Amino acid sequence: MNVVTATKGSNAVTIVDNVPRDSQGSREIGFSVPDRYNASDILFDNLDAGRGDRPAVIGAFGVRTYRDLCADASRYGNALVRAGLQKGDRVLLFLDDGPTYPAALFGAIRAGFVPILINTLTPPDLLNFYLADSSAKVAVVEASHASTFDETTRKGTALEQLVTVGASTPTVSSISEQAFLQDCSATLEAAPTTRDDMCFWQYSSGSTGRPKGIVHLQHDMLYTAESYGKHVLKISENDICFSVPKIFFAYGLGNSLTFPFYVGAASILLSGQPRAKPVLEAITKHRPTIFFGLPTLYNSLVNSDEASGADFSSIRLCLSAAEVLSPEVAEAWKSLSGHNIVEGLGSTEVLHIYLSNTPEQRKIGAAGIRVPGYEIVLKDLDGNEVADEEQGVLWVRGDSNAPAYWNRPDKTADTMRADGWIYTGDRMMRDQDGFYHFLGRADDLVKVSGQWVYPLEVELCVTDHPLVRECAVLALEMADRRMTLQAYVVLNEPSDNKAETAALLKDYVKKKLLPYKYPRTVVFLDTLPKTGTGKIDRQALKASDLSNIPRVTCM
Repeated sequence: MNVVTATKGSNAVTIVDNVPRDSQGSREIGFSVPDRYNASDILFDNLDAGRGDRPAVIGAFGVRTYRDLCADASRYGNALVRAGLQKGDRVLLFLDDGPTYPAALFGAIRAGFVPILINTLTPPDLLNFYLADSSAKVAVVEASHASTFDETTRKGTALEQLVTVGASTPTVSSISEQAFLQDCSATLEAAPTTRDDMCFWQYSSGSTGRPKGIVHLQHDMLYTAESYGKHVLKISENDICFSVPKIFFAYGLGNSLTFPFYVGAASILLSGQPRAKPVLEAITKHRPTIFFGLPTLYNSLVNSDEASGADFSSIRLCLSAAEVLSPEVAEAWKSLSGHNIVEGLGSTEVLHIYLSNTPEQRKIGAAGIRVPGYEIVLKDLDGNEVADEEQGVLWVRGDSNAPAYWNRPDKTADTMRADGWIYTGDRMMRDQDGFYHFLGRADDLVKVSGQWVYPLEVELCVTDHPLVRECAVLALEMADRRMTLQAYVVLNEPSDNKAETAALLKDYVKKKLLPYKYPRTVVFLDTLPKTGTGKIDRQALKASDLSNIPRVTCM
């Protein structure tokens, strides 16, 4: 076992990393990293490879070459050292996608510090929790979000320095990026970190209780590049990547930074909300060869007024993850762009995708086949492996697995199991061709009218109806404590008789599944609320936070 240590306040915290370093997955892809390793080499090795003048990031800001970006990262690392941070100290990044993100991220890592990647839509109370939980001493923040870091947000935290990026008026409690980096050297030697030292954190979505700090190690990004990047993307320095999912998201981090930087390719970075118009404009202007999206994004693009004018001819590969891809969306995208969508499944705990379709082997709606470098098993509730065509819970092992949740030994024990296996909690079925199919969460089984139902099964059924563009199905508790299913539906075309359409959808589910599985209530919306990563915001739906969304409810 490897031991990772860090400091939380004045108390030493030890994280035991129980991932076996001679695992089958590592041997399969020939993965070997020296004991002394710093993940910033993913960026800085491009200088040694003679790629310094190649474009690293492209966007509305212009072009930053690898030489530019390494200089910026060095300045950030040196500035953080000057600020008095010690090895392992945390640096919170509250940034939109732009050239500052990779500079601050890799600069902090190169200097031996631990960046924390945070969603810029995070509300103040949760941001206070992140600051207190991580003991972050420095935060690098978009100037437009600086006001979020007020006295209340910072109360009870270890935050000492607030660095604002972009046009802003520095306050007593903040410093501008320009002043923070002033006179800092554009060169920096990598700190003497080992492959199993902490590298960066991301927080879980917090769907049950407070979010958990997911700790990743120095070699984890490299492992995803050697597995998914090499075997599925087949990425080269001639590619241009465009990931609409943001960098703070594990999926976006790999897409935007890890994979392109590892081979010297370019990455398009788009700031702001992932609206259809700017996404389509970026595709036409910057000519990506690899495009990363989500089912909800693809659905938005194909239904956009600007879609017909976009030029998709540069793209060679389209990817999707995070949600199940429906045949309707896949077919609509193929009709619009001329490209198939390659679907995969990953998690923040594993850092990126470990099940994936490929351009050569695809089944629409399937999570895919095992990505080289990862071991996958399906087990029943008694821990026995199940055969093909049988349901089981998915377990995954690979050298990018997070060793622990920060300061959460109980949750760590639930998820990070013996011998490096991660218990995902995802119910899956493996068909005879080796493709895995997502069936829902092991913990989302609910009893409706005395019968057990998986809401996702109902959701997929409703989504399959030709009248439906998008759907989310949730189990809701009624006043008498019984559970009911409620479907939130966006139609392809407006309906003059919502009650009749609701009855039609209910009958469809009864016939396709079983009668008791139909949604008792159908709520028609113009759009489904989305998270910052573009996924359906089920928490907003549960909270009935639909005040700004027109809706019609049919019982």
